[in-house]
Amino acid sequence: MSLESVVAAAPTPRELAGSFVRRTRALLPVRADLSAMRRQPRRDVVAGVTVAMVALPLALAFGITSGLGASAGLVTAIVAGLLAALFGGSNLQVSGPTGAMTVVLLPIVAQFGASGVLVVGLIAGVLLIGLAYAGAGRYMRYIPVPVIEGFTVGIAVIIALQQVPAALGVPATPGEGVIAAASEAFGSWLAGPDMTAVAIATSVAGVMLLAARVRPGLPVSLAAVVAVTVVATFAGLHARVIGALPAGLPAPSVPVVEVAMLGRLVVPAVAVAALAALESLMSATVADAMSVGERHDSDRELFGQGIANLATPLFGGIPATAAIARTAVNVRSGARSRAAAITQSLTLLVVVLVASSWVGSIPLAALAGVLIATAIQMVEASSVAALLRSTRGDAAALLITAGATVALDLVTAVVLGLIVAGAFALHEVARSARLDEMELDHTDHTAEEQRLFDEHIVAYRLDGPLFFGAAHTFLLELAELREVRVVILRLSRVQNLDATGASVLADTIKRLEGRGITVLLSGARPEHQHILTRLGVYDELSSERHLFDSTPDAIAHARTHALRLAHQPVGVVAGG
Repeated sequence: MSLESVVAAAPTPRELAGSFVRRTRALLPVRADLSAMRRQPRRDVVAGVTVAMVALPLALAFGITSGLGASAGLVTAIVAGLLAALFGGSNLQVSGPTGAMTVVLLPIVAQFGASGVLVVGLIAGVLLIGLAYAGAGRYMRYIPVPVIEGFTVGIAVIIALQQVPAALGVPATPGEGVIAAASEAFGSWLAGPDMTAVAIATSVAGVMLLAARVRPGLPVSLAAVVAVTVVATFAGLHARVIGALPAGLPAPSVPVVEVAMLGRLVVPAVAVAALAALESLMSATVADAMSVGERHDSDRELFGQGIANLATPLFGGIPATAAIARTAVNVRSGARSRAAAITQSLTLLVVVLVASSWVGSIPLAALAGVLIATAIQMVEASSVAALLRSTRGDAAALLITAGATVALDLVTAVVLGLIVAGAFALHEVARSARLDEMELDHTDHTAEEQRLFDEHIVAYRLDGPLFFGAAHTFLLELAELREVRVVILRLSRVQNLDATGASVLADTIKRLEGRGITVLLSGARPEHQHILTRLGVYDELSSERHLFDSTPDAIAHARTHALRLAHQPVGVVAGG
């Protein structure tokens, strides 16, 4: 190709400008967002206030853990929560300070100080917006479930270890790794045991964990913190407390850092941006799975998180990301739109303006108890156990990711987990590759298939490996089915199945049946059945009788079922 042809094919400045404008419009809020907020405002307000009660002690605790103080945590919950709700890609997402982010921020604070952290937040915001314009959100689907679970387990362990000094009532050793700092704190406590802080932390964590079993979704963490604060104050206990919060919010300011230091801040900023993108898109996926009819826009979510991280440092806040636990509380509390997350931020703002002085009386051990309980609740024991039992590759990816998260850093841990998961997946694909002489399946693309479609039945055959690289493509294809009453998923030709493939299959069944479409499974291989069972694929079927050894049996049942539903409206699966 000649230079002239290359130049001729290159877009003109006007075309580039037009493309940029179209991309910007695609990332900005749309009228449908506002319309959704008008539908059920009362439910959104109730959900938002509930989330605020959960978020308040967490914001205080994460602000302290980050090294920038309680006020930084509250500012982040208010500013980032509001802007991410307005500009993000999920209707149900709640953003703010998180435990995972504080793990990344601690070494940055130790090396560069508070100004360095704020500049890192600004750079990370720019990077997130760049990722949104580049359309990077779609690559989230290639992260396998074991890597995500291992990442979560590692974060939970770090958060719990970070709270050991405060829970024991001894000073933390600055600059030490979490394991060394926890060990040293325990040694110091043994030299002169004092059960005051231990009792406070244990009582708060115990109340939270018990309430999570009895009445999940209630904001008991705030009630527990208030209760132990009142008792500690009137009893005159000498527990270590956090410093008093200034009246109101700190004045907006521009972070100042030496120009020579900017180059050294780029790498930490990349780590912060990567974590913000990863955790936010994970949280949005969880919100989609917990609701019916919701589907987030990954690129808009990255854009919203970028805007939030650009603005938050100007108010003295720390880098933010979506919070999975608070998002889950939001959904369980009945949220229907972005108005819930906006209400959460406004509620926290009122609390700061009206009742900031009482924060200075909170024992540090109480907030340690909140975070210890949060760390325990982050880990879904049954899910981790199922992954460890599913395949060797899934178990190895989970364990290596979790170990690397604690011993190294979060970004390295995810990279290592992806390498391990990819290596095992490619190994399984190589093992399954063979050349078989097969007869043509004459039921495909024939009059028989058309007759089934006329009866609102679709038989969908899955060929080849269903592992993390292909699972989401399968989900998206199924999501386009329309005017269908019964879907038959033929699994006899699935060669390999891992935890992510099985999880996506379960999610697909849940989505289809949530829209009134009955799902039948046929021909699952014996070696895959234990994975499908352990990871809950069969649990998502509306009936145990929807499992068949052969496709003809499934078709016969589907026809009977379709006739029974002939008087009902045809289910529609639109947009996932």
